[in-house]
Amino acid sequence: MKKKHATGSESPLARREKKLEIQENELENLLKRALADYQNLEKRTEEERQEWIKSGNRNLILNLLPVLDTLFLAQKHIQDEGLNLSIQKFLDVLSEEGVSRIKTENEVFNPNTMECVSVKAGEENKVLEEVRSGFIMNDRVLRPAQVVVGRQQVESLK
Repeated sequence: MKKKHATGSESPLARREKKLEIQENELENLLKRALADYQNLEKRTEEERQEWIKSGNRNLILNLLPVLDTLFLAQKHIQDEGLNLSIQKFLDVLSEEGVSRIKTENEVFNPNTMECVSVKAGEENKVLEEVRSGFIMNDRVLRPAQVVVGRQQVESLK
């Protein structure tokens, strides 16, 4: 004789099938989350690696800038084609690394990219002289330019 099931009740096989389907969905969701977590970790690791590289380059370049300062100082005192070529090559290499010189000559003083080391009589807030070159690396100030800024009246300090 066949067993009759009451209307609305499920057979043990149907319940097991439903239970397995729920487990399958849960495991699939867990797998998707684990995969997303792994992909995020991979992305974050790559970003951190790139930051370490930039940081290493930044420190190296900061250590090399005093050498460039010395070359600029020598250029002020002697006119030598070899020196000029060396400085240009140095600037080209820096440019390839995303480093550019901050433009200061005849510019309005910008406290975000410049450091005022002195004031002289001249046009108000206008850069009159660059004492030390400043540099920007990847849109961030690497080293501010040291400049002399113009003032209408220079007050003497007592």
